Amino acid sequence: MKWFNRKSERILGIDISTAAVKLLELSKSADGYRVESYGVRPIPEGVLVNNDPEDMEIIAEMIREVLKQADTKIRSASIAIAESDVFRKVISMPSELSDSEMEEQIIIEADQYIPYPLDEVRFDFEVLDKDEKKGVSDVLLVASRTENIDERVAILELAGITTKVVDLETFVMTDALSLLSDQLPSSDTPQTVAMIDIGASIISLNVVKEGRSLYARDQTFGGRQLTEEIQRIYGYSYEEAGRAKRSADAPEGYNTEALEPFKRAIVQQIARALQVFYSSAASEDIDYIVFAGGCASIDGIAGLIEADQRCPVLIANPFLHMKLAKKVNEQGINADGPALMVACGLALRSFD
Repeated sequence: MKWFNRKSERILGIDISTAAVKLLELSKSADGYRVESYGVRPIPEGVLVNNDPEDMEIIAEMIREVLKQADTKIRSASIAIAESDVFRKVISMPSELSDSEMEEQIIIEADQYIPYPLDEVRFDFEVLDKDEKKGVSDVLLVASRTENIDERVAILELAGITTKVVDLETFVMTDALSLLSDQLPSSDTPQTVAMIDIGASIISLNVVKEGRSLYARDQTFGGRQLTEEIQRIYGYSYEEAGRAKRSADAPEGYNTEALEPFKRAIVQQIARALQVFYSSAASEDIDYIVFAGGCASIDGIAGLIEADQRCPVLIANPFLHMKLAKKVNEQGINADGPALMVACGLALRSFD
């Protein structure tokens, strides 16, 4: 399966995370992009654990429900796998090689690059830079265990959807970042942006410069911690706790006992993730932080991160300047915007 294949047909972007299935359909005209449909459906607790599906049929049913919610007739999609499920490496290869010759050489030398038997993985590659004088190309090699991909493809098949593209969350987030360029301060020099996505159980850091991912890393942390803390404090079930943190009518003492400590934990986790980046070989000064994921919608969190990192923070919303089809709820999609960055990047694959 070619991860970097470019598709001209319109396809859905479907993001399957531990907390929800998110779907987005975009169209494009001379005036820009338009949201044709979107939907979000929560996934029951324990159905997807550490990116591994425990019950494929339940996830497929959630996809069928989100298709019905979005009211779309498209039945082909692009999907993404997490950075933690992927091995990637930049390798040097002779620049005179064609794509097919590069593929043959990678297969021959696979044991030098890929830490799994070749018959257990799927891989793809893309030329990043070519130095004609030295006769060498920098080639990005990406590989994942076959089961990581096949499980996702099988889930979509159960839901009646054909998978057209498999991509990496890091790459599609980088694509979606291009939609935020007019929301970031302009500069005469290339800027380094740290994209931080905090979902239900994973915090993903992706450092991007000039449209290229320089560094990516996932670590365990997410909104599930807040849900579990609400359970502990108030004796709620997991579902009740989830509803409580999204409700305007929160239980007494919620802000001081649960929310504020969680916000401080977010700031600490982001600081830790950035510190690991700063100590890496790819280290650069960060000019801006783009905050995405469900946790980005927490009131006041951007200011806390900005004060801690002394760096401007933008809450991601790729739909700010998009047109919306009549059936798309403007308030809803803008509220969900930070959590739809992966789905948005996947939907953009229709136009590459």
